[in-house]
Amino acid sequence: MNRVQVSAAEGTPPEWAGALKSYALRVLARLERDKWDLSVMLCGDVTMTELNSRYRGKNQATDVLSFVMNEGEDFPEGNPSGRARRLPGDIVISLDSMRENARRFQAGEDEELRRLLIHGILHLDGMDHRSNNINTEPMLRLQERILKDLADMHILGERP
Repeated sequence: MNRVQVSAAEGTPPEWAGALKSYALRVLARLERDKWDLSVMLCGDVTMTELNSRYRGKNQATDVLSFVMNEGEDFPEGNPSGRARRLPGDIVISLDSMRENARRFQAGEDEELRRLLIHGILHLDGMDHRSNNINTEPMLRLQERILKDLADMHILGERP
């Protein structure tokens, strides 16, 4: 069983945080991942700029960051069954940049939020990309395939 925690850097998580959690769980199931403890933090561009500057040396906001915690390592859950949990890391999503992306790419905000969440999960799962070309990058093609496969589920409640 996977677990997802949603937090907000600036205040309390939005009312749709539960839907984001449910969507993340569906993405993990689609990828056939189990026993993941995933953390998702929502923030604005100010917080994202600070994180991007501190950890990537880029003094600008970005839409999503993935912080890998333990690549390929499982940790005992501390129960008699000996079941291990995977601590893949943290995903940070800037809602300001998400909204800007939606406008720039003429996509709905819900679609863009789902895309960024999938993107972050794929990075934590060990995937990467050299460019943002959806036609040539395997990670981005998988991202779009998952987005299409899970098109019946929405986070913000809007429909395409």
